[in-house]
Amino acid sequence: MIEDGTGATAAYTDAARARLVMAYVACELADLARAFVPIGEHELNPDRTNRSPGTVLADAVRVITAAQRFFDAAAVFERMSGADWQVVGDALEVSPCTARIRFAMAEAAFRELLSPERVPAADEAGRLRAYMAREPLEVALDLDDWVLRHEDGDSDLGTTPVSGSLVRRGLNDAPRRTADAPGSQCGGALRQEEGRTPPLRPPIWD
Repeated sequence: MIEDGTGATAAYTDAARARLVMAYVACELADLARAFVPIGEHELNPDRTNRSPGTVLADAVRVITAAQRFFDAAAVFERMSGADWQVVGDALEVSPCTARIRFAMAEAAFRELLSPERVPAADEAGRLRAYMAREPLEVALDLDDWVLRHEDGDSDLGTTPVSGSLVRRGLNDAPRRTADAPGSQCGGALRQEEGRTPPLRPPIWD
């Protein structure tokens, strides 16, 4: 938990911050995917084939990459909420060891970002991640605006669909720690279960 903040921002739990990351990545993913719905006036040849071969696949890779970041963010949120590797593995129908191998790097990177000893990021993506961890309320307010702009008119989300639901920890509450179920240790064996292991991808925080 980041301890150098003050007021409401400092009281956000690690789980709340992880859930905010999920929301942000979902926003990115939605924007990327919805760009595929309209067909541009100059996108197709007269015979309706692709005018720029390879561009659609390249753009699709960006969507898949964003979806993978969302996958990682979801696992980190589950872990920050107290789920052990058995729970994560059960949800994915893999062993606890496989689940740990798949998501341990993403979790470790997230925890490192929250550490008071974290090193300032040099790249733009790193600075954005640090900003999300340092100023969760500001990011949540921006996401409020995004949700309301894309509201379909039939939902009752209120005026703060993101920021209004972030959990904050009281000063006397201890931070939640994630417990690992017995038998979830991998013992350093990077073994995958054939046919059941999710593909290994770079975590969102790398």
